[in-house]
Amino acid sequence: MTTTRPAHAVVLGASMAGTLAAHVLARHVDTVTVVERDALPEEPEHRKGVPQGRHAHLLWSNGARLIEDMLPGTTDRLLAAGARRLGFPEDLVTLTGQGWQHRFPATQFAIVASRPLLDLTVRRQALAAGNIEVRQRTEAVGPTGGAGRVTGVVVHDLDSGRHETLEADLVIDATGRGSHLKQWLSALGVPALQEDVVDAGVAYATRLFQAPPGATAHFPAVNIASDEKVREPGRFGVVYPIEGGRWLATLSCTRGVRLPAKEDEFLPFTRELSHPIITELLRDAEPLTRVFGSRSGANRRLYPERLEQWPDGLLVVGDSLSAFNPIYGHGMSSAARCADTLDREFARGRHSGTGSARRLQQAIGAAVDDPWILAATKDIDYVNCRVAATDPRLTGVDTEQRLRFAEAITAASIRSPKASEIVTEVMSLNAPQSELGSNRLLMALRADERLPELTAPPLRPEELALVNLDPATVTPAVVRS
Repeated sequence: MTTTRPAHAVVLGASMAGTLAAHVLARHVDTVTVVERDALPEEPEHRKGVPQGRHAHLLWSNGARLIEDMLPGTTDRLLAAGARRLGFPEDLVTLTGQGWQHRFPATQFAIVASRPLLDLTVRRQALAAGNIEVRQRTEAVGPTGGAGRVTGVVVHDLDSGRHETLEADLVIDATGRGSHLKQWLSALGVPALQEDVVDAGVAYATRLFQAPPGATAHFPAVNIASDEKVREPGRFGVVYPIEGGRWLATLSCTRGVRLPAKEDEFLPFTRELSHPIITELLRDAEPLTRVFGSRSGANRRLYPERLEQWPDGLLVVGDSLSAFNPIYGHGMSSAARCADTLDREFARGRHSGTGSARRLQQAIGAAVDDPWILAATKDIDYVNCRVAATDPRLTGVDTEQRLRFAEAITAASIRSPKASEIVTEVMSLNAPQSELGSNRLLMALRADERLPELTAPPLRPEELALVNLDPATVTPAVVRS
């Protein structure tokens, strides 16, 4: 197939999604311009354009592998900078709504680090190509063209105040949750997009602590989940080991719970979790920062591919397209899946001709479907969750049955090695969500050995010694029938 190589692409936003999209596009177009409202830091520092950047983040193995394929050596650079490679479920102590997870041998992994370190490590390599220009302190005003084709974008230089039109064969919206896409499309005469929202009112409060010596390199992550079956607002807490010998502690809740906003409220909130292990870990740890909070955890998905006509020359990726509750760690992997899809579709020559943008957008939509439904179906079960959705998997008559089956899967996976392996493959996005209804899983649920239920956090003696906890003082978990 003979295709025309685009001359210029403009990527709006130097988010993880925008950065990776720009990198792969640079292989297929003559020049790429990245437009970013923030000044991009040269060190791992927080910036305004990543409002959730201070909270806990996971780069699941699916996303890590895709990024490694695009940017060889990324994992080694992250680990050299102090990030942790956690094997799942072995390197995680987690309390689910159905009990404690056995620490079976790792079958997948996640990279854990501060978000600024993750972003900077990827950005430095991804935007290094000679045909990529980065326009910092510049914001998009809106696309040019019409309902049939976008021909460029008007940008505003925040320092000079000057407006400029960047002509482009392709414009990609990667501006994130704050995207103005719906307003832009309306101005172009494009019909309104369908949108699904699952909003459990999730909020986050995060604080950094100095970890005890050795407790970042040789101590597991800790995750205390809420039990949605009690029909009360959810409370969650995680402690992740990150670079610099620090613990990143993030507390979260669903609608109806007040999160701590002040330093003297942080530790008391941990006592409201389903188990006091996080209280015990943080009680004597030295705080390094104040409490940082945010309330941007709604799951939201747009459906550009459902329009009969979509403007050629325009694509939407990352959180601009599908944003998730960050607690599940799927955002960065979804960004990588979008970029990988772009790369493959361009390599196959599917980027040119009338209707090509709609075809590309359909492929991108398929790439984010699994993380979307995993997050949305989990949050929909929390009390006070607000749902405005057309996805039959969220609103169908069998939704309640799906939710209860998911609980049964979790109950089995925390005690069954084979079921745990399959669930971990799905949660890390290495297997499709449909695998949770496969014969393979059903056989594991019926036939696999189930270990006894744990009644206390599965911390090893050497791990307890690292954090100076006496095994006798670690409060047992409630035994569930």
